Amino acid sequence: MADELNGGRIAILATDGVERVELEQPRQALDQAGATTTLLSIKTGEIAARDHDLEDAGTFSVDGDVHGASPDEFDALLLPGGTVNPDKLRMDSGAIDFVRAFVDSGKPVAAICHGPWSLIEADRVRGRRLTSWPSLRTDLRNAGAKVVDEQVVTDGTLTTSRSPDDLPAFCERIVQEFAKARERV
Repeated sequence: MADELNGGRIAILATDGVERVELEQPRQALDQAGATTTLLSIKTGEIAARDHDLEDAGTFSVDGDVHGASPDEFDALLLPGGTVNPDKLRMDSGAIDFVRAFVDSGKPVAAICHGPWSLIEADRVRGRRLTSWPSLRTDLRNAGAKVVDEQVVTDGTLTTSRSPDDLPAFCERIVQEFAKARERV
């Protein structure tokens, strides 16, 4: 992974409660592939990260407010998990509007662990083949998704993964999928 994403602009949407490794490792893979990553949130300043949802894991500096952002500014979107992070995001209409617009734009979106909650809230999982953390699978089914238990799944422009254990495969796949999308443009 050297320059596959050179010049690519990737939005990462997260807030307090984000699982640190699910933001940090994909971001590092994207940066190493030449992308410019921008951390958007529903608040400014810093967001608090967690380790296994329970332990404090430091903070991340926010680069921009999602309420003023447009999918037109970015080539792809990453939705990290952690239980609290996507639960807070799905309660924010501006964040969900951004996710919905991103999916509707036809640009790639990747979500790991509990990240698909935002896709459910945006009503963009119906008929799609997805995976997630086990506790979200009923929510995905109820929203019309075809749920599978696989390390990483790509269905059209959506790539999903189950957990931090799957990060190596997830990181590799999102670099590939985001690069493919840039080639089509």
